[in-house]
Amino acid sequence: QVQLVESGGGLVQAGDSLRLSCAASGRTFSNYAMGWFRQAPGKEREIVAAISRSGHNTYYTNSVKGRFTVSRDNAKTTEYLQMNSLTPEDTGVYYCAAVYNYGDYVRRSSDYTYWGQGTQVTVSS
Repeated sequence: QVQLVESGGGLVQAGDSLRLSCAASGRTFSNYAMGWFRQAPGKEREIVAAISRSGHNTYYTNSVKGRFTVSRDNAKTTEYLQMNSLTPEDTGVYYCAAVYNYGDYVRRSSDYTYWGQGTQVTVSS
């Protein structure tokens, strides 16, 4: 089992920044590809970013490219999502996810095994 705990969400204004953290425990963190997803009210959960086990390869959905940065610190067993230039469209519950993986980043939510409880991000205009 892998336990994931997100933190760092909050209420901010458009243009502000936030950094989300996902602390993992229970298994060897470096064996797991990680991802960030979000779900806005009335919408399906969507991928925001994903990162490979080593951290060398990353993926971003188009709407966050150039504004968000996903990273990981395998020594601290933590994944991060730095979010800059936030807009109201970034509002939602943000989830981190993990999957045991020998390959690259993983984009499909159905491929992930472990999920955090989510952290709310609200961006006011």
